[in-house]
This record gives sequence, structure tokens and C-alpha cells, in this order.
Amino acid sequence: MFKTYMRLLGFARPIKKYAIPYFFYSLLYALFNSLTFMLIIPILNTMFDANYSFEYVDKLPPVEFNQEYLTTLFNFTYSHLFQEYDRQNVLLLLAVIAIIISFLSNLFRYLGAWTMENMRTRTLQKMRNEMFSRVMDMNVGYFSDQRKGDIISKITSDVGVVQFCITNTLQVSFREPFLIIGYIVMMIAISWELAVFSVLFLPIVALLIGNIVKKLRHPARTNQQRMGEMVATLDESLSGIKVIKSYNATDYIKQKYYDISEDLARLTLSMARRQQLASPMSEFLGITAVGVILVFGGSLVAAGSLDPGGFIAFVAIFSQITRPVRTFIDQFANINQGIAAGERIFSIIDSKPEIQDKPDAREFTGLKDRIEFRNVHFSYDGSREVIDGISFEIRHGQTVALVGPSGGGKSTLSELLPRFYDPTAGDILIDGVSLRDYSQESIRAHMSVVAQDTVLFNDTIEHNIAMGRRGASPEEVVEAARVANADDFIRECPEGYDTNIGDRGVKLSGGQRQRLSIARAVLKNPDILILDEATSALDTESEKLVQDALNNLLKGRTSVVIAHRLSTIHNADQIIVIDHGRIAEQGTHAELMERNGIYAKLIEMQSFD
Repeated sequence: MFKTYMRLLGFARPIKKYAIPYFFYSLLYALFNSLTFMLIIPILNTMFDANYSFEYVDKLPPVEFNQEYLTTLFNFTYSHLFQEYDRQNVLLLLAVIAIIISFLSNLFRYLGAWTMENMRTRTLQKMRNEMFSRVMDMNVGYFSDQRKGDIISKITSDVGVVQFCITNTLQVSFREPFLIIGYIVMMIAISWELAVFSVLFLPIVALLIGNIVKKLRHPARTNQQRMGEMVATLDESLSGIKVIKSYNATDYIKQKYYDISEDLARLTLSMARRQQLASPMSEFLGITAVGVILVFGGSLVAAGSLDPGGFIAFVAIFSQITRPVRTFIDQFANINQGIAAGERIFSIIDSKPEIQDKPDAREFTGLKDRIEFRNVHFSYDGSREVIDGISFEIRHGQTVALVGPSGGGKSTLSELLPRFYDPTAGDILIDGVSLRDYSQESIRAHMSVVAQDTVLFNDTIEHNIAMGRRGASPEEVVEAARVANADDFIRECPEGYDTNIGDRGVKLSGGQRQRLSIARAVLKNPDILILDEATSALDTESEKLVQDALNNLLKGRTSVVIAHRLSTIHNADQIIVIDHGRIAEQGTHAELMERNGIYAKLIEMQSFD
């Protein structure tokens, strides 16, 4: 627990920038706040004590922390401002002092709160940036094991909980303890007998409330997990709304969401019940203590060892001291919740990041000769090999098609090329250099991937295409769209290239989305192109337009094409049939047809002449 907390505290660095000024602001706030209550004594004595007599003071005695010294200090001030005693002048001076002290108290309170808010905001910014950066740097395989909604929940909800945990640490460390100390000093100055009783009472309050707080950690962790499940369910429901409605599964999805929501509400109420119990319990105990103080303090007043003004001031101060004590203890509930959220955050931060470049990684400047797969093996989880000893080469400018039964390893093989993963054994060489020796950024700068599942963003058409090459001119974007057979339908859109295409391109048809994806690749103008079943989900008309666009894109490029519809790859320079992670057949379309093997049977099933 402590180790997790210290790691979380690291997000607040440089903490001295905030802690040092907050320390002084809290100290001064506590000082002036405490002095406010001490003014009750001279005000009451002046107004209601018939035996009160003013004593002129020319010289201050040595500093002491008691009621008599404060009275002497006030009399000294009055003596140097007024020539004679007058009750109205005394009240006027007390009012001015009260206003000045209140102003200073609230000024330092504001400065402390602003310092804390500055720290809170910057810490939150740093945490969100760190989390998002970490997620974006993760290995692609990480996301196949995680629910997207849970990741979103960690970056939003959990980060918010953690930053409150971190920033409230300063408040726990400085402001509330200073207030408690200040109040205790003032109580001792008024009556050490009553102060001793009060100080003995405070640990009882702390013990009872602390026992409640200690039981919050486990529900807090479970609560945050349920929040992640809720966000995940919401994300999946919105993304798959058409499928849900087409299968009349609305009631099922609703019930699934309701069940998670009910569990989340139950946990929230369980935590709230414990948290809300702390405040009334401390207030009840405080009133109980005040009742005892009334009896004990009354006897001191009757005995003449405590004046009535001091007694009332003491009761007023004691009624205030339970508030910082309660706040101090409540912060530990926030710390418990923050640590629970922090453990979920560190589950991302401590996860294995994306494949790292070598320190001396070289820059890839473009394919000149060939790509070689040498006895490549690959496994996702260390058990079954998805790729099992594959070897082949792709010469510069060639188009190589990967075909075969579903689940044979075609897509996995193509994902090794941009280094989404590294082979578990064997190697991939480009121009005789291992792919591992190049930096990932330089490799990907010369590659483009056009997949069946087109990824577009809730932005304009122009911006979606321009992602292929940031800084491209509008004219270059239009030219890329023409090559991709997309310019005509774009100009028919309400705002042309400035049309927003909605979340994931929902306002466009499948063929239109695919052509924008191709336009993006055209604009990037890559050396190496990977097409992963780019036309398999399209209707006949859209497929023809997209295939024409792909043919334009393939010209003069080294290409790896994964094809489901084999009619699109019969002109490939080389066709490789992948089955169960191995190369089953290899050759041109004509050569493979003559063999009458797996490829020929696949062609026959698709009724291709």
C-alpha cells in the first residue's frame, strides 16, 4: 500500500514547487483563523462584564502563549491609539482587528487553495498524458486482451480519483494539522485544564472514524472495476447498435447494463454509508464532549479560575477543532480509494510496452532489393505456433498474394512486417538487414496498410485522408482521392472535402470508407503496401471501384496482398498458400492451377474460371 502511494506521489513532481508555498499559506491561515476566536474574549468582556476595567500599557512584557498576554497586547495597541478609555473605541478597535485578521485568514486560505488547485490540475494533466502515451505505446497484442471501455475508465475515472489522492496529501500534511495545533494552543492559553480533557478526547474520535475508513479500500477497488465494466458495455453497445437492433437484443443488452449499474450503485451506497457515518459520528461525539465541557468549565467559572468570556471562546474553539480532525481522517478514505485506483492504473503502466528499438537502430530509407522471410515462427501466448517455419522472399516491385483457409496465419504474417510483433524465432530481412535493426518509426514511414476493417475518425474527409501525410496541401489530397476513385462521391457530399463523416465514418457506405482509406495510402506514397482483404466485405459495384483504386495504388510498389476473393489476385507475381501456419503451395496462378491442390480447390469453390 505504502509503495503504491509513493509511486502515485511521483506524479506531483516537482512537489517542492507547490509544497513550500502551501506550507506557509497553511501556517498563516491557521494562525489568523485561530486568532479570530480569541477576539471573542475581549468583545464579550467589554460588552457584558460590569467589572471590566481597562488597563493602560506603555511597554509590552516578554511574549507568552496565554490569554493574559493577548489581553495585554490589545491594551498596548489601544493605549497608543487613544488617549482615554471609551467602550465604543474599544469595540471599534476590536472590529477593525477582527476585519484585518479575517481578511488575512481568508487571503492565505485562498492562496493555499489556489496553489492546491494548480497542483491538482497539473498533476491530472501529467497523469492523463502519461497514461495515454503509455497506452499508445503498448504492443498491439495488448489490446486483444483488454476491454477498450476498461482502458477508458482507467484513463478518465481512475486518474481523477488518484489525483485527488495525491493533491489532498498536502492538505493532510499541512493545513489541517496546523489548524488543530493552532486551536489547541489557543485552548491551552485559555484553560489548560479544559485543554487537557479536549486533547484526550480527540484520539477517541480518530480511532472510531479511522476504523470506518479502513474498511473502504476493498469496496473502492471493486467499485472502480465495475465502473470499467460499465464503460466497456456502453462502448460496445453504441458501437454495435445496428447488430443489437437487428437481432432484437435490445432487452438483453439493457439488462446486462442494468445489472452492472445495480452492482455499481450497491457498492457506491456501501462506501457512502461508511463515509457519511464518519461526519455525524464525529459531530455527535463533539457535542457530547461540549456537554461535559459545559459542566466542567462551568465549575471553573464558578470557582473564579476562568472568566465567562474565556469559557465561551473555549467552547467556540473546541466546536471548530472537530472539523479539521474529521477532515484529516476523511482524507485517508480518499487515499484508500486513490491507492485502489492507482493499482488499476499501474496495471497499464507496468504492462509490457511495444517492441523497443535497439539503441543503435538504423533508419530505413526505402526498399531497394528484397524482403526475406527466413524460417519465421510466431506464437501469441507461447504455446501454439500461429506461424511455423515460413520462408519466402518478395523482390522489389513484386506483388505477393497470401491466400488460404481462414485462421491459417495470413494476417499474422502480414503484421510482422510493420513490426506490430516480432517473430519468436527466425528472422525477417529487408535488403539483407534484420527488421529488428531498423527503427519502427522509419519502417512504418515507408509502409501503408489497407485493411478490411477501415479505421476512420470523426473528422472531415480532408483530415482523414491527410493523415497519410501530415502537411499535405489540399491539392495533393484531392489528387490522392482521384487516384482512389473517391473524388466524385466526395464532391457530392454536403460540404465536399470539409464534410464530417461521423464516428468511425458512419455517414459513409462501406465502399466509400474503403476508398478514403486507399486515398490515405495513396497520399502517403509508401514503398511497401499491405492489403488485408481490402475488398472482401464490399458489394459488387463497390468492389469494382475499390479494386480499380487498388490497382492504381499497386503500380510500381512492393505489395503483400491477403485475399479472400481470389479473383483479385490472379495477376500477382507470386501466390503463397498458407495453411496451419505453413506454406502449403507457392507459385503463379497458372502454376498453382496446374497442381490442382489447395489453391485450385479454393478457386473452384469460388466458381472462378
